[in-house]
Amino acid sequence: MTHVVTEGCVHCKYAECITYCPVACFREADTFLVIDPLECIDCGNCVQACPTDAIYPEEELPDELAAALEWNARLSTALPLATTRVQPLADADAWNGTPDKWRSLPPEQAPALG
Repeated sequence: MTHVVTEGCVHCKYAECITYCPVACFREADTFLVIDPLECIDCGNCVQACPTDAIYPEEELPDELAAALEWNARLSTALPLATTRVQPLADADAWNGTPDKWRSLPPEQAPALG
């Protein structure tokens, strides 16, 4: 099993989770993070560290966020490793809690939504 970053991270990227990960499984885009499912050891440290509640264990992923599983797996092969905490995006607080943030991403970064 793996942990999965969901759309709650999009346009926020608080990134506290990076410092709690013992295996460096996070990958970084300009406006969000994803978890590499091949590197994640399912420790769960990141879940409690995320201020937007954007990270779930795979087996607890809500149906409405199921696209995040494919999204994390696909983008983790294309994005660089995130090894240090970065500053949240300047407008992170304004985006926090906004619905349908995946639709604001460029097509190549968006998940396949049903």
